[in-house]
Formats: sequence, C-alpha cells, structure tokens
Amino acid sequence: MAKPKSSLALSWQHLKKYTPLIKELVGRDLKVKYRRSFLGYIWSILNPLLMMLLQSLIFSYMFRNNIPNFPLYLICGNTLFTFFNESTSMGMNSVIQNASLIKKVYIPKFIFPLSRVVSCFVTMLFSLVAIVLVMVITRSPFYWTILLFWVPLLFLFLFCCGMALLLSALTVYFRDMQHLYSVLVMGWMYATPLFYPVEALPEFLMPLMKLNPLYHYINLFRNLVMYGNIPGPNTWFACIASAAVMLGIGIWAFRKLQKNFILYI
Repeated sequence: MAKPKSSLALSWQHLKKYTPLIKELVGRDLKVKYRRSFLGYIWSILNPLLMMLLQSLIFSYMFRNNIPNFPLYLICGNTLFTFFNESTSMGMNSVIQNASLIKKVYIPKFIFPLSRVVSCFVTMLFSLVAIVLVMVITRSPFYWTILLFWVPLLFLFLFCCGMALLLSALTVYFRDMQHLYSVLVMGWMYATPLFYPVEALPEFLMPLMKLNPLYHYINLFRNLVMYGNIPGPNTWFACIASAAVMLGIGIWAFRKLQKNFILYI
C-alpha cells in the first residue's frame, strides 16, 4: 500500500504546478505598479537614490553621524527594509483582494501572497543598480565578497514569504491587522539600524537588537557589499534560523486557517 504524501510534498507539487500562474500574477503586479508611469522601471532605481539623497542630507548635516560612506550605508539598509515592508504589506492583503477569483475557481490560496513577495523581490533587484551607482560615485572599493550579495537577499526573501503567509491568513479573520501592521512596521524601522550605527545604542539594548531578524540580514548584506567581510557563524545562524522559523510558522498558520477563508473573504 502506497504511503500518503506529506502536506509539505503536496505543497511543493502545487507550487511547481502553478508556477506559470505565479509568473502571470507577478507580471500583473509589475504592470499595475508602473502603469501610466513615464519612467516605468527606472523608478525602481530613482526612488532609492532620491530617498538616499534626502536622508543623507538630513542625517549627515542636520543630525551629525560618524558613519563612513554614509550614503552607501543608508541605501543598503533602506533597499532591504523597503523590500520587507512592501512585500509583507502587499502580501497581507493579497487573499482579500483576490476574493472574487478564489470563489470562482480552485487555486491554491498561498499562490497570492507568494506572488506579491516575488513581484516586490523583482523590483528590489532593479533597485540594486542604485547601490552600484552609489558605490561608483562614492568610489567605494568592490570586494570579492560582493559576489555573495544574493545570500542575505535569499534569507530575507524566505523570511518575507513566511511573514506574508502569516499576515494574509490573519487578515482574513482580523481586518484590523492592516492598521496594526502599519504601526508595527514604523516601530520596526526605528528599531533597525538603517540610518544610525548599532554602536550608538545603549549596551542594555544590544540583546534586544540581536532578536531583530532584519538587523542580521542588513548587517550581513553591508558586510559583504561595503566592508568585504564575511561575518562569523553567529550572524549566519541568526539569518538561517529566523528565515526557517518564520517560513515554517507562516506555512503552518496559512494551512491551518485557509480552510475557512471562503466564509470570511
């Protein structure tokens, strides 16, 4: 007698089967985002550059800091955090926004939050051009470790997939999640060293900072891209563990809650 396939194996089969649909949804999201935009995808490069210029002006002159090559430091952190914010916020509403389609035909519901994360990831890849431009303009050295830039991005992608799955499932039942999450992200932004050095924090806050997954992803990315360093095992463990745990929680919660989606959307 054949053994029944595990839920994980079935999910993987669904993912492979509906990959063309994910591509279509990603393409739709990108077209909607840049529809009637004169510059189109160029905004993916201009937006982080303009934000970096504005924040560099504020934090370099109005609020003094001692961070070497602050523009590059800033745009590295902002690029990753913007991807996190956009992908999880868009993923949170993805099931509700596709309620009419879900009620008409059978589609694995996890496709919708995942497609939003993928579309935001594609946008972030365009934004990496802005980081290279800043490196060239500021005459930053290009270390060989920059070839590993994709590693922290992969960890962050998996973390955001888990967050999007969890948030999208919870939002179906609790619509207030949309408002609460915007406040949470605001606090999360200030709790992440995007525009200040982590050394500026009081010593007693450092253990709390190390519980912030985004701190580890951004720290790993900056070390590889800016400083030519490969961090120690603690950083790698924190990145891998937080991504795996969040993805596991997201998959578990989504599978558990999706059974009654049709009654609430």
